[in-house]
Amino acid sequence: MITCHLKYTIDPYQVPLFEQYGKLWIDLVNRFIGQHHGYFLPSEGANNIPYALFSFPSLAEYESYRKSILTDKECIEDFKLLEQSKCILSYEGTFLRPVLN
Repeated sequence: MITCHLKYTIDPYQVPLFEQYGKLWIDLVNRFIGQHHGYFLPSEGANNIPYALFSFPSLAEYESYRKSILTDKECIEDFKLLEQSKCILSYEGTFLRPVLN
């Protein structure tokens, strides 16, 4: 299993739009054999730093997902929403592996 941890910097005046984007991507990742663990929006502290976590069974499955989203109609529409709104200013991703007991 591989888990991606995303840290975003967003426009704090567009949190509702980012939340809309997140809800769409939760469904999309799950549709592509991933497991989305949710988006975590600012509550206390910084008002422009949300996080997301999602997992795939393997790095190969993640790479397949990355290729598929480039031609998927719903994904393209969501990318356009982001591009037009500019609600995401930047993001960084880290790949993690779980330690399970």
